[in-house]
Amino acid sequence: MIESIKTFEPADVVRRITFGKADALVFKSRSIMAVAAANAIASAMRHAASSKPTFRMVFAAAPSQSEVLNALTAISNLPWDQVVAFHMDDYLGLPAAAPQRFANWLEGHLFSKVPFAEVHRIPAFGAPDEICQTYADKLAEAPIDIICLGIGVNGHIAFNDPPVADFDDPLSVKVVELDAICRQQQVDDDCFASINAVPVRAVTLTIPQLLDADALFCTVPGAHKRAALKAAVAGPLSTDCPASILRTHTNCTLFLDTEADPND
Repeated sequence: MIESIKTFEPADVVRRITFGKADALVFKSRSIMAVAAANAIASAMRHAASSKPTFRMVFAAAPSQSEVLNALTAISNLPWDQVVAFHMDDYLGLPAAAPQRFANWLEGHLFSKVPFAEVHRIPAFGAPDEICQTYADKLAEAPIDIICLGIGVNGHIAFNDPPVADFDDPLSVKVVELDAICRQQQVDDDCFASINAVPVRAVTLTIPQLLDADALFCTVPGAHKRAALKAAVAGPLSTDCPASILRTHTNCTLFLDTEADPND
């Protein structure tokens, strides 16, 4: 199993919270949090690279992930040329070149910055069911080693919003309807000018597919995420807060800043 933490200074950690089988670490600032998360991911990458010729990673695309990806791509001598990369969700109905498409966001923040072995993007065009099946087939070719994810203000992981989240989903990739809270978050994150501009449907990896990974690194900064984190860490295990399922994973670490601290 990939070691997920122990790659930062203990003095940087304000609080450690154990919830179920998972841990949440609260750091003094957003910048310290980002560097700690990046260093932990880098350590996991080196471990995976030492035991296999290629390994597989899934990345989230969101403003909350930008500092971590910036810090990660700045670390020298990481085995990017052994990484087969995926991303965990994307919109349906946007033009292929739309900057809001997660494949394009990751292209600018990650994919173009380091030399991946392979990058598998969710296609912009095609029948939605065929897009899901093709991506599911690619994911199923080998186990996923590392996932870098976040948590939405409604507690979603990937685009598994509370109305569509299924802890026992039989699919690994599916089409979902985005709820109003999720769509408003995209506006509040300055990704869209208005909620009417946000697509109503998306493709997402399902919760069982996410949980099947060896190591989960979940970065969640900001006071606007605190309610979701309280529900995830201290609330019931429920699809009302899909992120609550993270407590069942044996190698999941949340990286938080003090603004997001659910104990404040």
